Amino acid sequence: MTDNDPVNDHLAAFSSLQTAEGRALLDAVRDTDPADELAVATRLRREHPAELVSAALGQARLRQRAVAKFGAADAGRMFFTPNGVEQSTRASVATYRAARMRELGIGSVADLCCGIGGDAIALARAGIRVLAVDRDPVTAAVARANAECLGLAGLIEVREADVTEVDTAGYDAVFVDPARRGGRGRVFDPEAYSPPLSWAVETARKAPRAALKIAPGIPHETVPDEAEAEWISDGGDVKEAVLWFGTDPGAVRATLLPGPRTLLSRGLPDPGVRPVGRYLYEPDGAVIRAHLVAEVAEELDGGLIDATIAYVTSDSLRPTPYATAYEITDQLPFNVKKLRALLREREVGVLTVKKRGSAVEPEELRKKVKPQGPHSATVFLTRVAGAPTMLVGRPA
Repeated sequence: MTDNDPVNDHLAAFSSLQTAEGRALLDAVRDTDPADELAVATRLRREHPAELVSAALGQARLRQRAVAKFGAADAGRMFFTPNGVEQSTRASVATYRAARMRELGIGSVADLCCGIGGDAIALARAGIRVLAVDRDPVTAAVARANAECLGLAGLIEVREADVTEVDTAGYDAVFVDPARRGGRGRVFDPEAYSPPLSWAVETARKAPRAALKIAPGIPHETVPDEAEAEWISDGGDVKEAVLWFGTDPGAVRATLLPGPRTLLSRGLPDPGVRPVGRYLYEPDGAVIRAHLVAEVAEELDGGLIDATIAYVTSDSLRPTPYATAYEITDQLPFNVKKLRALLREREVGVLTVKKRGSAVEPEELRKKVKPQGPHSATVFLTRVAGAPTMLVGRPA
């Protein structure tokens, strides 16, 4: 047995799904409930090879998971690997990035570390020609199948190769999405990415334009001076950061999807600390990651409740896409008994607990206060001017 045997086995299993029998099985098991898999597998194995049945059921499971990222229409036609579902770019984010590249006049992209092809698909749908490269044979085969099944093979060339050996000359831009997971899970050191971030940066510097997808927790001091840094959230969840080369060196932005709505850094100093006002604003995670809380505070004519906490407070309610507003009704020193009494008095049964700057876990607090009643409230476990505090309110 050689080291390639597992790869060959996976390739064979995937290839079997491309046959007429495999595609028919995929259609047959499309809506299989995980709880019914054993019974379905037992029945189908009477007429089909066991390996093919297992491959079809596994693919159906992956397609069901992929709906959240790709939508039902695409997920139901595409092919996936377990890592591909986990690590691929959400379609809404990939579509936004492809649109921005199109606006920059980019007509061709070398997509390095393309995975199952999520970004390549979005780029091709924006009319951009793509060279999609991945060194894993199974992943490259899946990316090729996805380009074909979505009718994009004319714009997407998939190549199985080591990205560090690919000549990207002749392409308008380079897009690199390094693997940020290893055998032990998520990788936090950019130099432990595969390939390392330093290689991706050097590759970007050689290209007319480039975009590097990185983890949103990357320290700002590691961002190259000539890069623009963008943090992207979708539906309030921070999804990624991108380093752009050949656009606006030194710029920092937070982009919120759907929209898109983009907040640019104006280089403002940190907001001042002030007493808690009638309203508390929770900035979007992309705004916080991009260090643009000062820009939001200025827009709201507000200040911070604590120098180290990213909550903005103001006496007035102002609409903003960059933060969620809450009306504060009570401010208490941290005291579980007092909070429980207050919630009982208000007949609060639906309790949302948020925390920033507190070691207390929301579920732990919820168990202790035992909310009961027809009303709802939001409790913020935080610090106000350095003191552990509980703020009670409701969405404004």
